[in-house]
Amino acid sequence: MARSTRLLARSGTFSCQRAVPALKLSRVKAIAVIPARLASTRLQGKVLREIAGRPMLAYVYEAARACPRLQEVIVAADSDEIAAVCRHNNWAYRMTSPEHRSGTDRVHEVAVAVDADVYVNVQGDEPLARREHLDVLLDLMECDAVEVGTLKTPCSPEDVNNPNAVKVVTALDGRALYFSRATIPFDRDCSGTARYYKHLGFYAYRKAALDSFCKWPESELERTERLEQLRFLDNGTAIHVAETPFDTVGVDTEGDLKRVEAILRQRERQARG
Repeated sequence: MARSTRLLARSGTFSCQRAVPALKLSRVKAIAVIPARLASTRLQGKVLREIAGRPMLAYVYEAARACPRLQEVIVAADSDEIAAVCRHNNWAYRMTSPEHRSGTDRVHEVAVAVDADVYVNVQGDEPLARREHLDVLLDLMECDAVEVGTLKTPCSPEDVNNPNAVKVVTALDGRALYFSRATIPFDRDCSGTARYYKHLGFYAYRKAALDSFCKWPESELERTERLEQLRFLDNGTAIHVAETPFDTVGVDTEGDLKRVEAILRQRERQARG
């Protein structure tokens, strides 16, 4: 099936139209990197916490491996505990510095050692990740002019005012205008017609964008919102956003963990019929 992507550049209009096979990205070498940090602030050791009897990291890794358009899937580990789980499960991994402040920094360390055209950041706290998320993201990166890509999904009513569910607003051409923990856009007239989109924790970068990110200092907006993607926007790098109907629950708290476990158990029951 032919697909085309049409985008607008900051400096003017450009068109990216390219027919590709539905399940193949032959022109681009893409690898997934899963940043896995043991010393998470809000939920200690969360990537190894069990959900329905399996470590959270297993769900993320298997979702990435299910995407045939990825040449490799690598866990960017920061500790011997995570490395041991990877060895036990025969998952590819690389040790990265425990000093990194963000997942993007951890992805960059892997990118320095492993050559690819596109690096996909699949965050280790997204156990509801699906192969479909990665397909849509890689479609976005078919356009050479896209330096950074990410995903959004319609925001559920319970997440509209939830600061842990990051909202994104985009321009007509799909570029991100802003990401925030606040409820944006603000419905000043209480019309009830405002559309809210939740940002999902999946990114794709070209190497040059990763290099630039790690050279720039932490930006003021990034520091205020505690959202690393704002460093790109602060420095003038466009983030293009594709839409997916598949929501996820990023795990930051015990409550998130229980919510994900309930969703996965329901899926298992449905699969058994």
